[in-house]
Amino acid sequence: MTALQWIIDGVALGAVYALVAVGMALVFGVMRLINFAHGELITAGAYTLALTSSWPLVGSIAACIAVSVAMAVATERIAFRPLRGASPATALVATFAVAFALEAVWLVAFGPEGRTADLLSDLNRPAIGGELDVRWVTIIQLVLGGALLAGLALMLNRTSIGLQMRAAAADPRAARLLGIRTNRVIALAFVLAGVLAAVVALLLTAQTPLVTPTLGLQVAILGLVGVVVGGIDRLPSATAGGFAIGFLTAVLGNALSADMRVFLPSFTFALVIIVLLVRPAGMFAPLRGQAVERV
Repeated sequence: MTALQWIIDGVALGAVYALVAVGMALVFGVMRLINFAHGELITAGAYTLALTSSWPLVGSIAACIAVSVAMAVATERIAFRPLRGASPATALVATFAVAFALEAVWLVAFGPEGRTADLLSDLNRPAIGGELDVRWVTIIQLVLGGALLAGLALMLNRTSIGLQMRAAAADPRAARLLGIRTNRVIALAFVLAGVLAAVVALLLTAQTPLVTPTLGLQVAILGLVGVVVGGIDRLPSATAGGFAIGFLTAVLGNALSADMRVFLPSFTFALVIIVLLVRPAGMFAPLRGQAVERV
């Protein structure tokens, strides 16, 4: 396998994990809450694709997005909004509780063996053959990931609601004093997180159709690693961290032998430890003027 192949695979997977990191960073920005339940939005979208595999393509994709967004809004309204004035530790435990409760629901409803979401399996065929193996799903990961990240950046920087979200993230108390409706801003952050989770579910099931109850949790853990590595308190740095983790995971997965791939998570978490020791604010955070927030 050539180095160019490794780079292409790494950039494609990095784009997916950048979307995961953005979804988690959006919620953290407006609520100062690390939402471990974000992965369950991905699982919900993936199971929706599996259950609607006999539907027309557009209908199945629309259902996937609708379910992920509805679950994101429901978790914010039912589980997180009543705890908004609670301590950070209490809110963090609540996200753990929601994540594991939903994972238990998937286990009871669908069993541990998983379901197959092969709606987009045709995308897993080669687009470029020969020595360089580039599949259509890889191209779509690159294009769709880049387009969504660019669109989100434009929304946050060029629209009124985007500026309100940035203001609420920078100083929630001052934003409320200025008349910004924080409930609406937080709800929008969860809606956007739900949309991004649905897109991640689409991209992941196109590459690996098997959907298991722990799918979202595994993705969310690596996404959180990316957010921490990049810098959790800034959206661009968190996005860069998610991309870096996805890129590193793909490159190491290609570089390591089959016997050594079982240690891939160990290499990833070792990186997190090193980064936190050297740069507690994050690898892509500014060099000066950083105050590390305890979460």
